[in-house]
Amino acid sequence: AFQSQGGQPHKRRRTSEPIEIEDRLESLICRVGEKSTSSLESNLEGLAGVLEADLPNYKNKILRILCTVARLLPEKLTVYSTLVGLLNARNYNFGGEFVESMIRQLKETLKSNLYNEALYLVRFLSDLVNCHVIAAPSMVAMFENFVSIVQEEDGPQVRCDWYVYAVLSSLPWVGKELYEKKDVEMERILNQIESYLKRRQKIHVPMLQVWTAEKPHPQEEYLDCLFAQVQKMKKDRWQERHILRPYIAFDSVLCEALQHNLPPFTPPPHSEDAVYPMPKVVFRMFDYTDAPEGPVMPGSHSVERFVIEENLHCIIKSHWRERKTCAAQLLSYPGKNKIPLNYHIVEVIFGELFQLPQPPHIDVMYTTLLIELCKLQPGSLPQVLAQATEMMYTRLDTMNTTCIDRFLNWFSHHLSNFQFRWSWDDWSDCLTQDLDKPKPKFVREVLEKSMRLSYHQRIVDIVPANFSVLIPANPIFIYKYMDESSSSMPGYPVTVAISNAIINRSSNDEILTILKDVPNPNQEDDDDEGNSFSPLKIDVFLQTLLHMAAKSFSHSFSALANDEGKLHILRVVYEAWRNHPQMISVLIDKMIRTQIVDCAAVANWIFSPDMAHDFTRFYVWEILHSTIRKMNKHVQKIQKELETAKEKLEKQHSRRKDSGDEEEEDKNSDEEDGLLEEQIERLQEKVESAQSEQKNLFLVIFQRFIMMLTEHLVRCETGGVDFNTPWYKNCIERLQQIFLMHHQTIQQYMVTLENLLFTAELDHHILTVYRQFCALHM
Repeated sequence: AFQSQGGQPHKRRRTSEPIEIEDRLESLICRVGEKSTSSLESNLEGLAGVLEADLPNYKNKILRILCTVARLLPEKLTVYSTLVGLLNARNYNFGGEFVESMIRQLKETLKSNLYNEALYLVRFLSDLVNCHVIAAPSMVAMFENFVSIVQEEDGPQVRCDWYVYAVLSSLPWVGKELYEKKDVEMERILNQIESYLKRRQKIHVPMLQVWTAEKPHPQEEYLDCLFAQVQKMKKDRWQERHILRPYIAFDSVLCEALQHNLPPFTPPPHSEDAVYPMPKVVFRMFDYTDAPEGPVMPGSHSVERFVIEENLHCIIKSHWRERKTCAAQLLSYPGKNKIPLNYHIVEVIFGELFQLPQPPHIDVMYTTLLIELCKLQPGSLPQVLAQATEMMYTRLDTMNTTCIDRFLNWFSHHLSNFQFRWSWDDWSDCLTQDLDKPKPKFVREVLEKSMRLSYHQRIVDIVPANFSVLIPANPIFIYKYMDESSSSMPGYPVTVAISNAIINRSSNDEILTILKDVPNPNQEDDDDEGNSFSPLKIDVFLQTLLHMAAKSFSHSFSALANDEGKLHILRVVYEAWRNHPQMISVLIDKMIRTQIVDCAAVANWIFSPDMAHDFTRFYVWEILHSTIRKMNKHVQKIQKELETAKEKLEKQHSRRKDSGDEEEEDKNSDEEDGLLEEQIERLQEKVESAQSEQKNLFLVIFQRFIMMLTEHLVRCETGGVDFNTPWYKNCIERLQQIFLMHHQTIQQYMVTLENLLFTAELDHHILTVYRQFCALHM
């Protein structure tokens, strides 16, 4: 009944009374506590009465809905645990069946690699201890089993991390109750966790941090931070003031209820196809000094900070598809008067947007969500957002390059929704800096991106005159054979003939005949065919074609371009459109699709000396990542076709076994099988060829990175100068970015990379990046 991630039930056609009642039950359970004039407690009591009356006829349906909301609506965890507590107090057998269903669901989610959902189920079970549904000792026993995973010798660290996190992240809800009942056992669990955290590898942390600087706010590893928060909570006698606990109102009823013991739970063993969540770093941008008026922001090591952030993340996860609902839900967060809510919301949203390797949702969702929040809170939220933007601008020097990309994408998109209004003069400090430094570079890229969402003159008009050095060039085409003054250039007469041929819709052969007249400096005397690479031929044809904005790319390209020719095509496109990066991106995208150039040629061009001037520009990396994504999608598409063909063959075999075919049909089946087997063989070859191309693309990229970085490091060492320049920071972080953004694909080629490129002899600055990447999946 639920969408897999949207959290809200689908609407269904009402066809009969039982289905109508089922829909009503679903709606009542999903919306309990929302938009009601009466108190949450009276709503829960009323709903418990309704469900109890419907149990005889709709027990399975009610069980299924309650298990689903426990998994998919974690922000209402305590509301539903209280509801289950009230039902258990009225019907002990139902409580037992619910606990069994939850354990069954937990096993299924772990088996299916749905670790986030499994986490919410564990937290829900632990909160049932507070509602007297589950006996505390059996919950402690489950936690002991979880923590015992850290003793495994052959499992990856990310597996141990998940089980430790599942225990620690449940303690804000249930720590007090468990410590009161089983203090010795709980002490032992926390000691085991502490000793695990001390010996745990943390090579991956620098790769995931948004800022490299520890001040003003350290960017802590998520388990270390949560353990510090739990330790502080323990020191404060497990007190916390931010979890909504409706079950307290029903204590007299719930404490009379009989409790259930959890069945013994053994975590499933590690398997090769298990995909555990990657480690994270906790994003921090604000503290109590940043929110001057009103309630104080909890400290970074207070458990309240974890609870608030966790609940806000859950709200986004449940409602991200509907930005208006999501914004309204965030702003109606329970207990909002006790905290500076706008600061928490802005920090959590940017924390998700900057999460490495990838944000949980598409980038544009965060832009639209912040716009929606500004509309709902026009008097306060825009000011907090401006303060956050100012802080991030101030800290650009130490900000991760991938996060700067996302920051400038968000900021330009946001400005385009507010008439590009901004206090640009406040950023005039960037005008006194070298243009390669992060601040002027950021402003220039923001204006470039804003121009894509507007037009050149508009950007010129909105920015103060003293910013002119950062304003992007007018995006016009540069045609070198423009007028009579170009007539002395070699190839000029041919451009006129080519223009006329394109206007007259001449055939490819006719155009190639005209191009034969172009002199070729690379042609040997004995090369009668004229097959050698001719840069001028490509130049003349492509300049003319681009100038005329021909609607379609001619097949003549393929006749012009060998490997060297493909690189030259990219050079000509760059020369003609260098003032219009968006056009370069679009044209290269088209040329890859039409197989005029291939992915490896694009990578070689980006790392070529011709592109050194633009190497750190944002659009260049946009092109490279888009190229890699195209290659990856191409491989996935053929793999899917191969899998489909194999499944089809398997189905035919099993159908034949079941039906016991006659001889005539056997003959037909053999023919069908033969055709399918041939198709599978062809697809197998295509997959191998595509994977080889994919592997080659990554080898080209990493090899070029290594060459450029090594040259830079040697040059600096020889010259006795500091290697850590803005160019070096950008380049080494772009290398990290490739690893992070395409980690799943790159993992397949780790052995090759290690044997050929990332060997022990490599400079340790470059090798460290590779080791950080390997540590993410350890």
